Amino acid sequence: MSASGGATRLKLLDGALRTLVEQGIAKTSARSIATTAGVNQALIFYHFGSVDELLAAACVHGAEQRVSRYRERLATLDSLTELLAFARAMHAEERAAGQVAVLGQLLAAGQTTPALAAATSAGLALWIHELEAVLTRLLAATPLAAFADPAGLARAAAASFVGIELYEGVDPEGAGRALDSLEQLAVLAQSLQELGPLSQRAITYGLRHHTRG
Repeated sequence: MSASGGATRLKLLDGALRTLVEQGIAKTSARSIATTAGVNQALIFYHFGSVDELLAAACVHGAEQRVSRYRERLATLDSLTELLAFARAMHAEERAAGQVAVLGQLLAAGQTTPALAAATSAGLALWIHELEAVLTRLLAATPLAAFADPAGLARAAAASFVGIELYEGVDPEGAGRALDSLEQLAVLAQSLQELGPLSQRAITYGLRHHTRG
């Protein structure tokens, strides 16, 4: 692909994302995306074949950008409490930028559009991969390491990321309490991490006993 063709594709990807954020998926069309991108709308079909395929590509493109934005910060986290504080700050940033609302709309649209479903899943997988690595690293230092499933927890967190946004729209207080309860669990995990070796072994033994029971 020529440099000009690559530049046009990038304009369309960024234009699609901006249109989704600013106008919502209901008003996102070939015309509105082309206007935002500043290109002829025929180029959408030339480069992507359809608006749905462009939106699918834009979903993955946007996720790659957002994950890259936070990767270095994730690598510096030293505890589960720090991870939760980061998650709350990131949620506020992403919500203010319109990204969480866009993700919710794409998830809804994906129920009837296979291309969007696959792309949204791929975008979430990028987040899950990063979060799973952080959880694996942080849980390794706690008695929970032998029992927790970082992969499952990462997927639960990704689902909650969107769910909290939707819940917050109808019950802001309830959404706040849900986040607070997660913070309490993080404090508990941190307290376990700070126990001495003997206490940690005793807790691990007790957990194994109840798990087998």
